[in-house]
Amino acid sequence: MDEIQRLIPHRPPFLFIDQVIEVNKEGAKTGLSISAEMPFFKGHYPGNPIMPGVLLCESVFQTGAVFLSKEQIGEDNLNDESVTPVLSRIRDARFKRMVKPDDDLVISVTLIDQIGQFYNLRGEVRNGNKVIMTVSFALALVKQ
Repeated sequence: MDEIQRLIPHRPPFLFIDQVIEVNKEGAKTGLSISAEMPFFKGHYPGNPIMPGVLLCESVFQTGAVFLSKEQIGEDNLNDESVTPVLSRIRDARFKRMVKPDDDLVISVTLIDQIGQFYNLRGEVRNGNKVIMTVSFALALVKQ
């Protein structure tokens, strides 16, 4: 968790990745263990807890921010808070399965291309060998 909080500005309760699995020049892979105690389950279908799709998307976007922070900004420059990865576009989000407590998710992002300060990425969430959701999105490195 310390590595994640060093790489991106998100903090609990709005942090939807809990481990960094891999980061390379092509993309990143993170993980999230789903606990029944996560606060959104109290109000999102009580008695039949389902992780909201928008939070699944957020886990992908946060994984993209980890990728940009580590590979594009560079760990040596992370203390320069004048640049922040922010979401600039969401395209083609598709939800294929529900996420329930006790699921262990692997979140992947792949860099498609870069146009100036904009990074187009493709994301995927899996639970085991099953695809949960996919989304295309863009992050921008924005000066504060």
